[in-house]
Amino acid sequence: MTTPPIFHANGAVPPPADPRKDSLIEYPCLFPLKVMGAQVEGFVQAITELAQRFDPTFDATTIELRPSSGGKYVGVTITITATSREQLDDLYRALSGHPMVKIVL
Repeated sequence: MTTPPIFHANGAVPPPADPRKDSLIEYPCLFPLKVMGAQVEGFVQAITELAQRFDPTFDATTIELRPSSGGKYVGVTITITATSREQLDDLYRALSGHPMVKIVL
């Protein structure tokens, strides 16, 4: 179902909405994501692989790790080059759905 055009009093039809204006983010940009999970072997590698899948230019040397005070969990900050809202949403869903991930911010 399509929405009919809206006409102004002067008969003019406004230009179609620019989807890039639906966000406060200007693309492309560097975008940090914080991912929390248990400090287990393979966790950082799994996050790295997901980041590279959604951003082929992702530089794994920029990863920041922050272990919890008890050492049971680790926070991983990845900074990707975000090119669209769709890319960010897809990456967020992939990270959130990964069995090793507890939280994505």
